[in-house]
Amino acid sequence: MARSRSPLYVLFLTVFIDLVGFGIIIPVLPLYAEEFHAGPVAIGWLTGIYSGMQIIFTPILGRLSDRYGRRPVLMLSLAGTAVGFLLMGLAQTLTLLFVARIIAGITGGNISIPQAYIADVTTPEERSKWMGMIGAAFWLGFTFGPMIGGIMSRVSHSAPFYVAAVMAAVNVVVLYFILPESLPKEQRSQPHKDTSIAEVFRHGNGWMFGLVVATYFFLVAGFTIMTTLFALFTSRRFG
Repeated sequence: MARSRSPLYVLFLTVFIDLVGFGIIIPVLPLYAEEFHAGPVAIGWLTGIYSGMQIIFTPILGRLSDRYGRRPVLMLSLAGTAVGFLLMGLAQTLTLLFVARIIAGITGGNISIPQAYIADVTTPEERSKWMGMIGAAFWLGFTFGPMIGGIMSRVSHSAPFYVAAVMAAVNVVVLYFILPESLPKEQRSQPHKDTSIAEVFRHGNGWMFGLVVATYFFLVAGFTIMTTLFALFTSRRFG
């Protein structure tokens, strides 16, 4: 039997706010980095290092949420995201900007936690619907975030980072007061042997699974290249 749906709407709002905060910095990050004399290669690394940290720490955050609960790990990750955004706004050197991006990337790999939360509180019949809702929240946040970031950049190139930090902090407060824990203590797992990449492919129908992964990789890579360089392109082409 599924529990009350109200926590799922809170979770929808949480993911939406999280992605608005993430999207806010997309239009301004390359231009902001140029203020620290970063070239195109450095800007590419500045973008990529965030995702690189997410690749490493997303499964770690997922395992921590299995052991300690969804709510505290999600709150901690959002608090770290707020710190990362704040440091980006306060950065006075390119090195500090990289450090801030690393912090934000480490704590930003939290999308698996809302998905696990949904699995905890929904029936199999409702699960795909709510997974789709989380996907919708993701893309809604990604839609409105860059628009807000573009508007805030009229104040200064650092202003969007402060707004993103505030939104992440608001998210922590919302979670603390409204979102209940979904994973009872008796159901939390103990540390176990990690699954290797080879095992994932072996149990994922081999080459078919690899083809899906490769397709998604190139899709996301193309999208990331466009979003990373689009601000620089439009700035140089149209002034």
